[in-house]
Parts: sequence; C-alpha cells; structure tokens
Amino acid sequence: MRTLLSLLCLALALPVAAILGAWFSFDAQALAVLRHQAQTVLGGYALESLWLALGVAAGVTLLGLSTAVAVALYRFPGRGVFEWALLLPLAMPAYVLAYAYTDALQFSGPVQTGLRAAFGWQGALWPDVRSLWGAVALFVLSLYPYVYLLTRAALGERAEHMMDAARLLGAGPWRRLATVALPLARPAVIAGAALALMETLADYGVGAYFGLSTFTTGIYRAWLSMNDATAAAQLASMLLVVVALLLALERRAQSRLRFSNARGAAPPSGAAQPRRLRGAAAAAAVAVCALPVLLGFVLPAGWLGAMLWREATGSEFGLPLERFVEWAWASFRLAAMAATAATALALALGFALRQRREGAARTPDLLPVGVRVLSLGYAVPGAVVAIGILLPVSWVQARWPALGAAALFTGTAAGLLFAYLVRFSAVALQSVEAGYTRVPLAIDETSRMLGVGRLRLFARVHLPLLSRSAWAAALLVFVDAMKELPATLVLRPFGSDTLAVVAYNLARDERLAEASLPSLAIVAVGLLPVMLLARTVGRPAGAGA
Repeated sequence: MRTLLSLLCLALALPVAAILGAWFSFDAQALAVLRHQAQTVLGGYALESLWLALGVAAGVTLLGLSTAVAVALYRFPGRGVFEWALLLPLAMPAYVLAYAYTDALQFSGPVQTGLRAAFGWQGALWPDVRSLWGAVALFVLSLYPYVYLLTRAALGERAEHMMDAARLLGAGPWRRLATVALPLARPAVIAGAALALMETLADYGVGAYFGLSTFTTGIYRAWLSMNDATAAAQLASMLLVVVALLLALERRAQSRLRFSNARGAAPPSGAAQPRRLRGAAAAAAVAVCALPVLLGFVLPAGWLGAMLWREATGSEFGLPLERFVEWAWASFRLAAMAATAATALALALGFALRQRREGAARTPDLLPVGVRVLSLGYAVPGAVVAIGILLPVSWVQARWPALGAAALFTGTAAGLLFAYLVRFSAVALQSVEAGYTRVPLAIDETSRMLGVGRLRLFARVHLPLLSRSAWAAALLVFVDAMKELPATLVLRPFGSDTLAVVAYNLARDERLAEASLPSLAIVAVGLLPVMLLARTVGRPAGAGA
C-alpha cells in the first residue's frame, strides 16, 4: 500500500519532471529557439514580471502588515469585525476584481461618463485600469490577506506580552513597534509575501485580460498561438525556477516563525492587553482596516451585483440561464471529483505517514520522498502544470499513436482532474496532517493492544476523529478547483466550460455585464473557506472592540 501511494505521488510529479526533462533533449533547434526568445520577448517577459512582483511584494507587505498591527496590537471601534472582515478579499479572485474595476473605471464606464456629464470635464479622468500598475493594485487588494493572516498570528502569540514588558522598561509606542513588534513579525511578513508572489506569478486571467507580457501569458502564447512546444517548455522551466526559489524562501520564513513562536511563548497577562486608541488615532486605524475591505471585496462585489441587475432587467438578457446552469454543473462536477480524490489521497497518505512514524512500517520506502514531491504541487503554476501534461502526451502520441494518449488527457475530464490533483492535493494533505496532530498516539497503541487491525483502526477510530479536517480539506480543494483558470483553459473537456472559463471568455469579448453572473457565483463559493478560516483563527466577534 505504501509503495502504491509513493508511486502515485511520484506520478503526480510527472508534469514538473516533463518540464525539467525538456532541457535534457536540448539540441540545436532548442538553442535557436532560446536565442530567438532572448533577442525578442524574453527580456520583456522578465522585466514586466519583475516589476509586477516588486509592486505586489511592496503592496501586500505594507497593507498586510499595517492591518495586522492595527488589529493585533490596538483596540478601536469595529476591531472585532475587522478581525474577520479583512479576510474577505481572499474570496475575490484577482481576475474577477479586474472585470469589476474595468467596467466601473474605464473611459466609457459609468463613473467617468457620469463625472464628465456632471462637471463638464473632457478626456480621460485617470489612467487606464488595464495596465501594469492597475494589475499590481488588484493583486495587492486580493492577496494582502496572506500577509495579514500570518502576521496577525505571529503578533498574537507574543507581541502583546513583549510590548508590555518594553513599556515597563520605558520604551515609547513607536520604539516598541519598531524594536519589538516589527522584528517579531518579519518571518511572517516574508512568508506571506512569498505566497502572494507565487499566486501573482501563477496568474493568467489578469495578465491576459490586461494585455501584460508576463511569463505565464508568454507560455500560453508560445503553446497555443505559435504552436511551439520547445519555447513553451523553456519559459515554463524559467518560471518554475523562480517559483521554487519563492517556495524555499517561504518555507524558511515559516520555519523561523514556528521556532520563534515555540520559544517561551506565553499568553499575555491581564496587564498585557492591546492598547486602546482614541480620537484621530482610532479613526486612522478604522480607515486603515476599512479601506482594503471596501476596495477588495465590498465595492467590487456590489458593482458586480449592480452589473447583473442592469443586465437582468434590460430588454434582453444576453446570458441564457439554462447555459449558466450547465456551466455551473460542469464546474461543480469537476470540483467535486477533484475534492473527493484529493481528500481520499490525503487521508491515505496521512495514515501511512502516521504508521511510519510510529515504527509500524520499518522497511524503507519512497513515501517521504513522494509526499515531499506532492507538497510542491500547490506552488506550481497552472500554466506549468498544463504544459507539463501536454509535453509527454504529445511525445507519446507521436511515437505510439495506437495508445491514444492524446485522447485520454487532452480535452478530457481525466486530464483536467489529473492537473487538479497535481495542484491541490498538497492543500488537502496539509489539512489532514493538521488534524492528525490532534489525535493522540495513545489511541493507536491502545487499539493495537486490543487486536485492532490497521484498516479497522483507520475506518473506526481515525476517520471519525478526522471528519472535520477531511471536510475542510475537501472544501478548500473544491473552491480552488472552481477558481482555477490557466490549466482549465487548456485541458477542459470540449464543450464543457467552467464558470471561471466562461467569465474569462465573456470579459475578453467585452461582455462584462454578462460576465458578472459567473463571477459572482465564483465569489459566493469562495466565501465558504473564508468563513471557515475566520471561524477557526478569529477571536469571538466584538472582542476588544
């Protein structure tokens, strides 16, 4: 069983191996393609991706750190609400934000048109949203919760207690913030920013809709527009290296964060409470916390709802509801199958790892290697996964056409589910492993003493105790699969579009009002794990308000 699980984990690593393996067949033609890319598009891809990454890193750091400091270290009106409300932008994919803000703020949009009519102004009132810096702003609004969540947790562990000690030693408020809180939060900020950058580099929807020349959009142009598998593989491998470096940075920061939290962490005493703000300071804290919630969730969600209402009450509703039901069912079916498969795999792996740690499995196996490889999947962009699947399929199809590899993995649910498992199995495994940490090992020892076999131990003892973790894992994978755009665009079954693909295609055709319905459906589904997360990590509503 462990060998089968190990082989399955390694099979899920085949897309990454295919991308890296493309360099082993590096010949004169591949060198010519690389030289041509270096002379034409590679510099533009690298520069635009760099500016995008730098802007997003600075923005999420500033916004996530400021909101986390305000909520964790100070008391002000509405603090209890902002604790969970600051997580709401996680439910709003960046490409959905792009559709909403483009419709609202473009030259021909209602806002600029109304202002020009009311005040007699002429021309464009602000730069076009569809630009590099517009993309930076949208990514910051949708991804800052990564920094906020990790930083708030880090500050909540020890900061109140340590800042109270610094206050007793005579340090002023600014000095306490600069010398105690910010150094303590540094690993969390780095880890959150690295996660945000991985999401940014993996994005395709915003980059393609705004016409940006990033590595991800370049991969699709090379494969789909120029039909150049070699160029696509080269670009995908470069992006993979960058993502691997970010993943290493994030894991190093996470390890430092766990180490700092484990050393002598103590809950704050009654005297070590968040400092109450009054007057202008309290108003500033409310503004700092309210602005990202309004811009990152409330206003775009409201605008999408208004767009849908205008479209639905117009003379002709351009989006047939029966087609919407078909798209919603296709999305639900694919996401449900991915969630079920990923959760089942995570439960099996979690149980096998637990047995191995207990010494029940003393024979050497590949399971730890397979799990480590599987854990990298979530960091791999969907574009890389899609190319990594299509490369070996095209190679096998060219040499052994009778096997029908293309018919099995190209334009089929099987190929798309395989891509979902590559990307999202790590999410399910993390949730299951977290659940296993709350199951005492003494339960397993007692069961073995009573003669309970391993299969019965898992089914009758572990599974009931892991039910909440398993449901959380399935929910997270379900929502991630519903929002996934790059891999779905390439690998989806023919004639079976998902909500994410439909919203992207409608927005690309400038049918933004019609794109509001599938976009709102994606946001509504995305709210489910955000509510679960807010309930898990948040304090009681209104605490300290």
